[in-house]
Amino acid sequence: MRFVMLLLSAVSFLNHLSAAEKTSEPFNGKSLEGWTTKQPAEKSKWQAGFAKMDDKNPATLTVADKGDGATQLVNAATGGVDIYTLEKYGDAVISLELMVPKGSNSGVYVLGEYEVQILDSWKKEKVGPGDIGGLYGAAAPASNASKAPGEWQTMVIDFQAPKFADGKKTANAKFVKVTLNGQVIHENVEMKGPTPSGVTGKEAATGPLMFQGDHGPVAFRNIKVSTK
Repeated sequence: MRFVMLLLSAVSFLNHLSAAEKTSEPFNGKSLEGWTTKQPAEKSKWQAGFAKMDDKNPATLTVADKGDGATQLVNAATGGVDIYTLEKYGDAVISLELMVPKGSNSGVYVLGEYEVQILDSWKKEKVGPGDIGGLYGAAAPASNASKAPGEWQTMVIDFQAPKFADGKKTANAKFVKVTLNGQVIHENVEMKGPTPSGVTGKEAATGPLMFQGDHGPVAFRNIKVSTK
């Protein structure tokens, strides 16, 4: 009987952990299934492939198809479209790797409305909200943790969604912590409102994950979203 009780307790504990946190990978590594575009789809240049900075033109990305293995989510165009998930999230920890060519510009929009800037900010002595890791229009990163263009960089975003009661906002959205390449660049930054150019321009308790593609080339891989 004691063994049975211990076993049931262990199962209950594991179920609790499973319910407490769910990790998903919105990009399946093979196609754009589960994603849609903000602008007309026919203008989209997003694709699944393997990207690298073009040696002859470092401001661009080249994309290769290496068969059936897991690939990257790549926008190799300048002036394409924004892409976002059909699935919506609330409080979440988003981890991903990104790569931009020389001089390129993109962004990660949490809940589709709050942007963490992506920019080639390599070797800049002073960085602002428009540089890589900046909370666009809200807060500059604490330091320049950028790697060189063409290199893969790691970003982790711990985000708290805005809270609502009876249709009224009771708490602002908050970037609990943002790290870039292992360096903490933001802690406990509240967002009083959405960043311009989001999916809807309105705040909500849940929203998609959006990548900006209407500015410059960018590639993403190992995208994971953990929610409670």
